[in-house]
Amino acid sequence: MIGLDFDGTLSPIVPDPAEAVIHPKAAEVLADLGSHVLAVVIVTGRPPATVLELGPGLSDVPGLVVLGHYGFERWEHGRVSAPPPPAGVPRTEAELPLLLDSLGVEGVTVEDKGRAVAVHTRRSPDPDGTLAKLREPLAKLAEKHSLVVEPGRYVLELRPPGMDKGQALSLFLAERVARSVLFAGDDLGDLAAYDAVEASNLPGVTVCSGSAEVTALAERADIVVDGPEGVVALLGELASAFSRP
Repeated sequence: MIGLDFDGTLSPIVPDPAEAVIHPKAAEVLADLGSHVLAVVIVTGRPPATVLELGPGLSDVPGLVVLGHYGFERWEHGRVSAPPPPAGVPRTEAELPLLLDSLGVEGVTVEDKGRAVAVHTRRSPDPDGTLAKLREPLAKLAEKHSLVVEPGRYVLELRPPGMDKGQALSLFLAERVARSVLFAGDDLGDLAAYDAVEASNLPGVTVCSGSAEVTALAERADIVVDGPEGVVALLGELASAFSRP
């Protein structure tokens, strides 16, 4: 089974998440892989509909499942299934503009993920300083609405507890009775998926879509490649190996 993050793994990181686009060869390579493996699953914090919009051709990948919002929303066979969104998320998003204004931060963007809300500092004049300044106020806001904060590459995501890529991947591995697994990711949120691979006791490989911004994954990964270009190249080699007689 092949498990993949989206942003930074299949799609290069860009200043505006809405402008992200999948690697041009990714869908074709995944379609080839999909005909040889039990399943291809994308595990992401984004809604599945957004992933499919930013990834033309993904809906044609055989056996593809998109676990959006860390598994709380699922796309499979052309259909999306999901429970009602948690009330704390829209309440948090409604309070964010006033909070950000009171902190006097510049260049901060807010992304509505439906079941989570992300605050990005990549466009700030001082991305690292702004991220540090936001940590405590956002943690207090999250706690007020029974949410947790997940840090990432110049982003702090506020979401319900119990939502992480490790839990989503573990449940999917058990559901499909997987016999082996490869998972590729690029950010801190993918460490939970690495943990899930190890905890599964299956033959498994962890892949880091390398970045100078996040080194924790590279230290844990079995294989480190150069960003989405390297991920797609690796998956292409794997597909070719499956195709050999």
